[in-house]
Amino acid sequence: MSLPRHVRLLVAARAINQFGAFSLAFLTVLLSRGLGASLATAGTISAAFGLATIPSRLLGGRLADRLGRRRTILLGLVGCAAAQLGIAAAPDLATAACCAILLGLVFELYEPPSQAMIADSVPPEERASAYTLLTTALAVGNTGAGMVAEVVGRTNLRWLFVVDAATCLACALIIRLVLPDERPGASAAAPRVADSRPSPWRDRALLLMTAAGTVYALIYMLMLISLPLSLAADGINPASAGLIMAVGTVTLVVARPILRVEFSTAAAFAAGYLLLAAGLAGYAVAHTLPALLAPTVAWSLGNLLLMGRAFAVVSELAPAGATAGYLAVFGLSWGFATVAVPVVGTWVIARFGPGTLWAAISIVCVAMAAIAPVTFAAPRTSLSLKARDGRI
Repeated sequence: MSLPRHVRLLVAARAINQFGAFSLAFLTVLLSRGLGASLATAGTISAAFGLATIPSRLLGGRLADRLGRRRTILLGLVGCAAAQLGIAAAPDLATAACCAILLGLVFELYEPPSQAMIADSVPPEERASAYTLLTTALAVGNTGAGMVAEVVGRTNLRWLFVVDAATCLACALIIRLVLPDERPGASAAAPRVADSRPSPWRDRALLLMTAAGTVYALIYMLMLISLPLSLAADGINPASAGLIMAVGTVTLVVARPILRVEFSTAAAFAAGYLLLAAGLAGYAVAHTLPALLAPTVAWSLGNLLLMGRAFAVVSELAPAGATAGYLAVFGLSWGFATVAVPVVGTWVIARFGPGTLWAAISIVCVAMAAIAPVTFAAPRTSLSLKARDGRI
């Protein structure tokens, strides 16, 4: 698959950004261990961060039409860097909480324009592979991020936020230098055109995909945010979460050729959720660092089948020029998950232990695998109807 030059540069820049993007997983730990917050208070602040990402995602889709995609991406990256440096330097809990909320308000700005740029530059039949390439590139960055977390996190968790801020600024510099500056008025997604299109909130297939995406986001964010706390509960240094996640991202890179095998959408999602279930069930019974590695490989393979395909289906649902808006609505699933996960994860671990948390998520994954054929029949039917009516 040959991608346009600007898309390849965007993917490379995002991978560099991802090299430091491991601080979020340690936010709750930093607030509780570094700034004296109770576990419940730390979870509430993390939930406030997640709540702030909801308008951030919608604003990102809106600004992509108003300001242009490159400018919106730059605004989000620079804003994230400023907020992360604020968390790193925060002298007290109140300051850290304010910076965490600020981080949430800018955290999702660059996602809709980035994803829309890929969708609008790649034919529909190649979008799943293109989004998976983005996921794989981010995985390569995550491999470095995991090692940074393993080394830097043992010294002071604040430095993880400094490294994350530095990579955001590096990514912004690359995008500023190499991506073309588009004029919003000349874009296919110009405001006067976009305003005449049907609202994505009225597209039932999109709302169904967003509901399914929310369940996936809950599962993924529980893995990300709860893993350090789970390790701590088992007497393992929480910084070792970086090493575990690095194993997961290496798995994504090595196993990517699996996507050359033809899967139907429903079959791919069912297989992906079953692999997630197997990995999380393994976490429920593993209590040492080596024992956690094999389950990590399993759920990483599941993610490989799930992430790119969901974005591809949503981008196909969007009318011409409305991709950023559709992806912004779909991306709200991550905002909802980021609100709920810190509260749910910390409460379950504190009350029942990490094994119960992993077992419960594994059961949810099995349920999602069972309903995949029904869940993903509706979006495909909607695509057929739109094609028949000339809307796509």
